[in-house]
Amino acid sequence: MDLKTYQLNKNNSYNTSSQISISLETELSESLYKNMKDFVLENPKWDQYQLINSAIASFLVQNGCSDNQVTEIYLNQLFNP
Repeated sequence: MDLKTYQLNKNNSYNTSSQISISLETELSESLYKNMKDFVLENPKWDQYQLINSAIASFLVQNGCSDNQVTEIYLNQLFNP
């Protein structure tokens, strides 16, 4: 989904029951990658996508984000790891 489509969807509808997913590409330090990989291998209930979502939601909530969907992701990972 491109930015124009996202903005159109955001402006025309607000539906908390369905979340829009985007693809994210980033470079990680070797240490972060290794530790993320080790964590996922040792914790079969987690995958790399859940780990990244959890980390971003935690960061945002701890830094003042008050979006309900972000808070929901944050709370879900606290109580359903």
